[in-house]
Amino acid sequence: MTLLSGRCLPKIDRDDQRYLTLLDLHRRLGAKDATMWGPRAQAEASMRMNWIDLPESSRQLLPQLDALCAKHREKTRVILCGMGGSSLGPEVIAQSYKRELFILDSTDPNYIAHALEGDLASTLVIVSSKSGSTIETTSMLALFTDRLLAVGLLPTHHLVVITDPGSALDKDARSNGLTVINADPNVGGRFSVLGAFGLVPAALIGIDVSILLDSASETKKSFLKDPSLVVDMAYAVAFLSTQYVNLCDDKSAMPGLSDWIEQLVAESTGKDGVGKLPVVIESIDQSSGFCIAFSGEADLVISADLASQFIIWEWVTALVCAALSIDPFNQPNVTEAKEATAALLTGWAEGVPTLTPSATDENIQIFGDGGCIQEAFALFIKSIPRDGYIAVMAYLDRRDDAKISQIRALLSTKSSRPVTFGWGPRLLHSTGQFHKGGRHNGAFLQITGDVEEDVDISGQSYGFTRLIAAQALGDGQALSSRKYPLLRLHLNNRATGIDRLISALTSL
Repeated sequence: MTLLSGRCLPKIDRDDQRYLTLLDLHRRLGAKDATMWGPRAQAEASMRMNWIDLPESSRQLLPQLDALCAKHREKTRVILCGMGGSSLGPEVIAQSYKRELFILDSTDPNYIAHALEGDLASTLVIVSSKSGSTIETTSMLALFTDRLLAVGLLPTHHLVVITDPGSALDKDARSNGLTVINADPNVGGRFSVLGAFGLVPAALIGIDVSILLDSASETKKSFLKDPSLVVDMAYAVAFLSTQYVNLCDDKSAMPGLSDWIEQLVAESTGKDGVGKLPVVIESIDQSSGFCIAFSGEADLVISADLASQFIIWEWVTALVCAALSIDPFNQPNVTEAKEATAALLTGWAEGVPTLTPSATDENIQIFGDGGCIQEAFALFIKSIPRDGYIAVMAYLDRRDDAKISQIRALLSTKSSRPVTFGWGPRLLHSTGQFHKGGRHNGAFLQITGDVEEDVDISGQSYGFTRLIAAQALGDGQALSSRKYPLLRLHLNNRATGIDRLISALTSL
């Protein structure tokens, strides 16, 4: 059963003309009306509406999934190589069902090393990319193909590809005899969790995906019959929240749901200088603004199973975009980050150039104002635009360097501002769109680190060390060109550097 509760419900005015407009938009969404986001969005929207049908249409995948699971039943380890919409959904599914799934959504060599540690003979690698041209994913495919061959294993026995039909990845994978599952090309990546991108990984780690589809379908039927749930939510997010929407999945039995919603909302709404920026917080008591949770007490509490949350949030996001006159399906500034990365890789023929920091504090290089870490933090906080936010972007190992995430709450306390935290480069496929396309009031903290050992990319003149450096610095250039406050801290020693940053912030 899906229930909506929370402190803001009495503020929802169902006689408000904006609410009545949302009711009409809800009806049009159910009819797949591609005009509801305005004339500029119509062409793209007309090709991105099939997510609405996925709870029912994805049943066509079930025979393929049964066969795939039977073929790979002896595999004991599953790695998913994907970015953004290709990985965030499967990750929350795996975590909610307490199943093992290694998410490889980073180009950090230290993190990639974890994926390479296991026995490849018992490993299945899923390579997932809608466009089929995502540099992270194509690099990972080349890496695992090379590593499998090096130990005498056939890639055809250990690789599964998910992509749109006709993509470069689709053609290349089929020509090499790999198993390919095609996704519906009329579904955008961040709306695809109930399609092949979410269901294939879920099935391969032993989850009965028909249950997910049943639940999503029943919930969709329910809110099509009675739209109050989704329209109430859309009204609250669009008109009762500020620019910032806190998300907390603590104690919800759905760890990672907030990260999935963050990408969906930030990348869908964050453009044209407007949008809603989700701020994922660790606990409800850390919220100082409009907060959405999935258990406990908050401004909005959505009590529902995981599959229901998926279809509800996709629907609500589409309605919020219509209310704000935003195209939910494009991501113009994601391409900008990709182009900046490619330009740097082309220019770095001899490797990553040696960059001179403005200051060095013990083992931390400071690229920005301040002669020491504490001063750099103090000046950075002062530079935040009025009513602005901080985005922490950690281009590090999200397993071994996980402690760095503690600075999100510390920075929020010290600055009294909303603070987001994202792992690079996956954030480029999530909040990165909002950073450059949403409201121009962000301040950006990049944290990079030395690499223990580079990992080569087969067929390329560069390895992952150069790739992640190009992604971080390329995005930094895109942010700097907009005159945003930007501080980059490079850790010569990651473990001691992280402790130093936490200590400096704590004593600030």
